[in-house]
Amino acid sequence: MKFLYNLGIWIFSALAQLASHFNSRASLWVRGRKNWTGGIADKIKPGDRVIWIHCASLGEFEQGRPVIEAIKKDLPQFKVLITFFSPSGYEVRKNYNNADCICYLPADTPGNAAKFINLVKPEFVIFVKYEFWNNYISAIYSNNIPLYLISGIFRPGQHFFKWYGSFFRKMLGKFERIYVQDQQSRELLEDIGIERVSIAGDTRFDRVVQIASIAREIPALEQFRGKEKLFLAGSSWKQDEEIITEYINRFPSVMKWVFAPHEIDESNILRLEKLLKVKYIRYSKFNEAFADSRVLIIDNIGMLSSAYGYAYIAAIGGGFGKGIHNILEPACWGIPVVFGPRYENFKEAVDLISSGSARSFGTFNEFKEILDLWLSDEKIYTNSARLASDYVKKNTGATEIIIQEIRGKDINREHS
Repeated sequence: MKFLYNLGIWIFSALAQLASHFNSRASLWVRGRKNWTGGIADKIKPGDRVIWIHCASLGEFEQGRPVIEAIKKDLPQFKVLITFFSPSGYEVRKNYNNADCICYLPADTPGNAAKFINLVKPEFVIFVKYEFWNNYISAIYSNNIPLYLISGIFRPGQHFFKWYGSFFRKMLGKFERIYVQDQQSRELLEDIGIERVSIAGDTRFDRVVQIASIAREIPALEQFRGKEKLFLAGSSWKQDEEIITEYINRFPSVMKWVFAPHEIDESNILRLEKLLKVKYIRYSKFNEAFADSRVLIIDNIGMLSSAYGYAYIAAIGGGFGKGIHNILEPACWGIPVVFGPRYENFKEAVDLISSGSARSFGTFNEFKEILDLWLSDEKIYTNSARLASDYVKKNTGATEIIIQEIRGKDINREHS
């Protein structure tokens, strides 16, 4: 299996190299890994004490961010190295100021892993949620470096739990401790002999509460909303937008409407605008003269998390495809949430649905039924809003559990 794994890494790298000539994402993946040793050597010097944190992409980075910032605050004697697998993580956060070095993770070959560990010499390693790279894990383990997984979540269908999964199970056995989000994950791991497991919860809860606490005021949204209720579709995609805009076109006056599309390129904004039969305005062009518009389209990146504070109901995009965007950001504001039908693999979505603070729609009629209920029955709406807020509050605290482990380790000793 090890031979097949390494062959797979080689084939993937070769295909990425080939694709880089005509695919911009692949090009970033390849170019970002060139001269990686020199990039690290510029920032990490011999004798530096290093904590290495690996995130697959942007979502995992945001998940790990409360832990990263707690480490920088509590352990200033260490340099923090953050690696990304995906361009969508690295390209957005390459200038993040709470890390001393940020780079792509070199392809997981035995040579790269040995060279990386020898160059960085981390005293402590954290992987966030996903990504189990065998050669890196083996190099960390053979060098007696503590390795932790945080915000892990496991499901029965994963290869760790299959008859052919012994190769992957061995990786899990090399972690010093695995911090999981829920009881099911712990039980699954214990059933295959992985005992160094703790339920800490999901650090994303800490992150969204932190974000809400520093949310900025957005006067344009206040002006646009006026005295009406406001519906905010965050990180929306085509499938969400087609259903929501049909409702808007039929019932434009029940609320004010805001879209923050996941993709804000001109062609996508124009496509969204063509769906609307009511007066709309882009955020970049909004002023008092357009306050009577029924729809506002946010055509920038960076204000969505603060914008949720102005909403009465929120829709989260992605539920018609492979994933759902961040449901917790609106929930922490005490806002009922709706999203598409493919949510079963997202614990927070399942939990919020179960509590009654979120609902799912796959058709126009389902969407209409949800909004009609929340807009007509104040008692049901208020209870849903309260349950959303309570759910987030109840699940905070994972960061402190994890950081206590680091504080309690011999890692805090004076470096010899």
